[in-house]
Amino acid sequence: MDPSQVKIPPMKDLTVDNITENVIRINSLCEDERMKYVLERLVSHLHDFARETRLSSKEWMAGLLFLTEVGKICSDVRQEFILLSDILGLSILVDSIDHPKPPNSTEGTVLGPFHTHDAAEMPHGEHMSHDPKGEPLLVVCTLKDTAGRPIPNVKIDIWETDSSGRYDVQYAEREGPDGRCIMRSDGDGVFWFRGITPVPYPIPHDGPVGKLLKLLRRHPFRPSHMHFMFQKEGFDHLITALYLRNDPYETSDAVFGVKDSLVVDIGRAGSEYAKKYNVPEDQALLTYDFVLVSEQETSELRERNSKLALDKLGRKVKIVNGLPVPDLD
Repeated sequence: MDPSQVKIPPMKDLTVDNITENVIRINSLCEDERMKYVLERLVSHLHDFARETRLSSKEWMAGLLFLTEVGKICSDVRQEFILLSDILGLSILVDSIDHPKPPNSTEGTVLGPFHTHDAAEMPHGEHMSHDPKGEPLLVVCTLKDTAGRPIPNVKIDIWETDSSGRYDVQYAEREGPDGRCIMRSDGDGVFWFRGITPVPYPIPHDGPVGKLLKLLRRHPFRPSHMHFMFQKEGFDHLITALYLRNDPYETSDAVFGVKDSLVVDIGRAGSEYAKKYNVPEDQALLTYDFVLVSEQETSELRERNSKLALDKLGRKVKIVNGLPVPDLD
């Protein structure tokens, strides 16, 4: 930007005590209210962090080098920054803020670093996983809105690991997607497919995030789960997962993704499901009733929650495009 086109507020005699207000002042020329507010809070909290910890130059350089290493290891099939956000609990916090759920609707959880966009669309009843070592699993689910009405033609993205706890993208010889698919709910809001019973697994811990976990004396394991993502116009985008009850890592998930409402039991098909879906009676069975929330419901709840939360912090805000900005009137 041409310096002659903007009037930069003067700065001088910068000190530990006045650097924050000067940075905020020079950033205040931004015309985007939301961006200006976000940067003002970011700078305030970062500077307060440095002051409260009496951060040393050596420590800050170590932090910068750590973030550099996180960036270097990122690729099309491995997102180390998402992993870092996950193990710090930030991913689940942001999802909970941005996608609030009313009672009796399906809660969201973390996306994780292994979602891809190359999964094939499959008809109901297909085998999503071709791992011969996995325990065959029949999955039968319904999709309804908060009024109990079936939702047809929802795009459902599903993915899970193989029986060794690895996703397809973790294999160097991967030739195409496996353990993942896309389906559409039918006219009754039902979708069903064949996968394998999920197993626990460690998140990638051979990189900088793994080194951080080791320093913190934390394990890298996630409990057994299967991922689901739901998309349909008019409904809030839902990213969630189902977790197996009594998994050894159910209460110590490395990425904080487990919620009580998402913990499920694996049953057996029995005669009814065996006959209807043409599987053995002792086939492992997972059933779940998902409840989606409309975009309008989510928007109204998000705005209400934002105002309440920021009122408690003593910050007067207004809502612009669904997001809070300072109310200066």
